[in-house]
Amino acid sequence: MSSAPQSRPWDVHRLPAAEGRTFLVTGGNAGIGYFAAEQLAATGAFVVIGSRDRAKADAAMASIRSRVPGARLRHLPLDLADLSSPRTAADRLDLDRLDAVVHNAGVALDDPPRQETRDGHELMFGTNHLGHFALTRSLAPLLSAAPAGRVVTVGSFAARSERLDLGDVQSAQDYRPKRTYGRSKLAQMSFGFELDRRLRAVGSTVLSVVAHPGGALDSLTPSRPPLGVTSPGERLRALPSALLVQGKDAGAWPVVRAVLDPAVAGGELWGPRVFGLRGMPRREPVPAHMADPAVAARLWAVSGELVGTEPHLGFR
Repeated sequence: MSSAPQSRPWDVHRLPAAEGRTFLVTGGNAGIGYFAAEQLAATGAFVVIGSRDRAKADAAMASIRSRVPGARLRHLPLDLADLSSPRTAADRLDLDRLDAVVHNAGVALDDPPRQETRDGHELMFGTNHLGHFALTRSLAPLLSAAPAGRVVTVGSFAARSERLDLGDVQSAQDYRPKRTYGRSKLAQMSFGFELDRRLRAVGSTVLSVVAHPGGALDSLTPSRPPLGVTSPGERLRALPSALLVQGKDAGAWPVVRAVLDPAVAGGELWGPRVFGLRGMPRREPVPAHMADPAVAARLWAVSGELVGTEPHLGFR
C-alpha cells in the first residue's frame, strides 16, 4: 500500500500560484515591503502597494514589472501617520474582498527630538502600531469576505529585548529613539498575537500571523535601481556580515510564507531559520512577553481609545 504523497517542501524560489487573490502591502515601495510585493506579484496575485509617496510607488511598480512580466499592481495612497488615511482605506480600495494585508510600513528614528504624528501621537508608536490598528479596523469587512483572509504583521528582532511601558506607551516621559522604536514593534507583535486570539474567539475565518525579517542589511540586498543600488564594493565589505545576517530580499521570505503557505496557522511567529537572523523561513517559538494576554488586552484597550474604534475592531 503506497503512502500518501508528501507535500513539497516550502521553496522560496518556487512559490505557490495565487491567481485571483489580492494582497495589500503597506510600505511596499521600499525595503522588506518592496521585496514582499515583488515576490507576491510573481505568484500571479493582484498586489496593492500602500504608500504615501506616489512617485516612489510608481518607481517600485516599474521595478516589479521589469522583473515580473504581466505583474498586476496598483497603488493605494496611504499615510499611517495620519489616522484619517487608514480609516478610509477600505473605501478607497473599492474591492469586494482582500485576501491578506501585510502590516509592514514603519518609521525608525535614530536621534531626538521626539516627533509626533498629525494626530498628536508619538511618531513611531503612532505610525507603526496605531496606524496599522486603524487600518485593520477599516479592512475587517474585506478580510472577512475572503475565504481565508490573513493579517500578517511584520515585527522586528529589536522587540525581543524590549518591554512595553503601559503607563507611558507614547514615550512622553522618557523618550529614547531606539528603545521607542523597539517598543513600537513589540506593540505591533503583541497586537498580532492578540488579534488572533480575538479572531478565534468569534469564530472568524481570518487569521493573524506575525513574521519578522531577522537581520536584513541594505549592503547585502540586490540592487533595484532606481529604488536602491548596492555597489560591488559595498557588497564585498558586507560579506563577513553574511555569516549572521542577510539582504532585504531574503528578509521578506518569512513574510511571504506567512501570507501564502496554507500550513501556516493563526497566532504563529515566522522568522529566518539561523538564530532568527538569516536563512529560510521557519516557525519560531513565541517569546512569552510578546504573547502575554494581560499586557496585550491593556494595550488593545489603550490603542482603541487613541484610535477611536470599537473593541471588536470590526470582527464579530
